[in-house]
Amino acid sequence: MRITYLRLALAGLALAALGPGTAYAQKKYDPGADDKEIKIGAIHPYSGPASAYGTIGKSIGAYFEKVNAEGGVNGRKLKLIALDDGYNPAKTVEMARKLVEEEEALIVFNPLGTPSNTAIQKYLNQKKVPQLFVATGATKWGSPKEFPWTMGWQPTYQAEGRIYAQHILETKPNAKIGVLYQNDDYGKDYLKGFEDGLGDKARTMIVSKVTYEVTDPTVDSQIVSLKAAGADVFFNITTPKFAAQAIKKAAEIGWKPVHYLNNVSSSVGSVLTPAGLDNAQGVISTAYIKDPTDPQWANDKGFQDWVAFMKIYMPSGNLADGFNVYGYNVAQGLVQVLKQAGDNLTRENVMKQAASLDLTLPMLLPGVNVKTGPDDFYPIEREQLQRFEGKTWVLFGKVYGR
Repeated sequence: MRITYLRLALAGLALAALGPGTAYAQKKYDPGADDKEIKIGAIHPYSGPASAYGTIGKSIGAYFEKVNAEGGVNGRKLKLIALDDGYNPAKTVEMARKLVEEEEALIVFNPLGTPSNTAIQKYLNQKKVPQLFVATGATKWGSPKEFPWTMGWQPTYQAEGRIYAQHILETKPNAKIGVLYQNDDYGKDYLKGFEDGLGDKARTMIVSKVTYEVTDPTVDSQIVSLKAAGADVFFNITTPKFAAQAIKKAAEIGWKPVHYLNNVSSSVGSVLTPAGLDNAQGVISTAYIKDPTDPQWANDKGFQDWVAFMKIYMPSGNLADGFNVYGYNVAQGLVQVLKQAGDNLTRENVMKQAASLDLTLPMLLPGVNVKTGPDDFYPIEREQLQRFEGKTWVLFGKVYGR
């Protein structure tokens, strides 16, 4: 009898050692998740002035198809509910409510645009629905104490602006700088980082600042104005449609400044090709993902896997469009979060896992990683300068960031 009791005691100790996550673990679900499926809401501009970004949503959907074909995440299929807001914040609010209150999505994933995300941030935080890996680099997406349900993804606009400022101070300290920026939080965030990077010299080095509205048909008059101001350095803070226009117009009027282009419009396929590759020679930007037009990645396994993915799951997608790499990367980031969440698919646990990442992704640049913590909601914080030469971007200099 004593042997039997001893065996029972040892068995109890063994089960206790396994912990709550194994022997007696219970599945936990919030709306949008069950044993078979995880509903993921997404909002992208498939139409309107920023429609070039729509391919991000398409590539995310294609990657989820790949994951589902391979068995899903922990045995569950991913159901993407992709809605179009036309880059209109009022429409974004409508779409967010639809995803939460009608579709009952577990999360709102990678909604695009600073004004659009600003419009839904308070609502999603009040509802305690993850606004996860937003597709904008505004600094406000990294404030876990104020907005614990919102997390960024890419490097911040302010950090990127400081990199350009540092490079100008090092290479052209007597520059006369002209700035074109979108008249909203997105444009102002970039500008703040840039001016902070220039420090006291911002007042004298910046000779002209002009804005545009997303409803404007062109930015032609702004480019003419910047040239007339005598600027010999141009910081171009625009979304793809207007970035292409600015590059093309500068060439048409014979204005040849040192041209810095914000990363969010650096796609060869969506911006530089429409602008004319000859017109884009020498443009400087930053990078944190592998440029699909860069021949140095031809034998890189991560690049080859991406090409194979595109051919199978997104055959009509543009292999020269870096936005398709962006979508692939951010989708991989979410899949990792869901894997870590296991059978505890509550919104709270999704955010907990999103704030516990430490990984490298095959299509991020060497030296760039994804790392988060309870007080660090900026997943990607490293980037490198690049210059457009010939038909592709060429990386140069060090990797900035932490």
